[in-house]
Amino acid sequence: MNDSPRRKELTRLAAQLFVQEGFDRTTVRMLAQEMGIKSGSLFHHFRDKQEILAAVIEEGTQNALTLARAALKDSAPDPLSRLHAMARAHLDTLLTDRNAHVVALYEWRRLDDGARDHLTHLRDAYEALWNEVLDDAIAADLVTGDRALVSRFVLGALNWTVRWYDPDGPRDPEQLAHELVVMITRRP
Repeated sequence: MNDSPRRKELTRLAAQLFVQEGFDRTTVRMLAQEMGIKSGSLFHHFRDKQEILAAVIEEGTQNALTLARAALKDSAPDPLSRLHAMARAHLDTLLTDRNAHVVALYEWRRLDDGARDHLTHLRDAYEALWNEVLDDAIAADLVTGDRALVSRFVLGALNWTVRWYDPDGPRDPEQLAHELVVMITRRP
């Protein structure tokens, strides 16, 4: 991935437009206009619209992975603290990088095979962190059930917050993460 500041800014603007219009309805002309450049200049930074989509998803997924790893590093080592840290990190991802996250959730299926193959390792690495934390929580008898189902349930619940969560509402991300962990953990 090209990490130039200009490309990052163009990627951020593309994510916003993909959320507003959807990938299929977004044209190269619309992207260029949103980015404040001529259509032809867009191809100085990206080969095509497909590469823009891949860049949006790659940056968003990489940011989620970075936040999750940092949260786990800073967390207490017990399974409950680690579970809470992952939930909070996921919510932080949604709040700091909402558009890229929404694009990754809803437009992944639009990636061509090459881009999907390239990006799958990032998605798998993120899910592996969750699986590790959930395996520890299950082993500690904090969470019960099939880990694959629990993982899909938890990530589905967290991902759905992009639709309804209001950061100015009655719960801050810390409280929301706490509530989720309370819902899925066993009480002694």
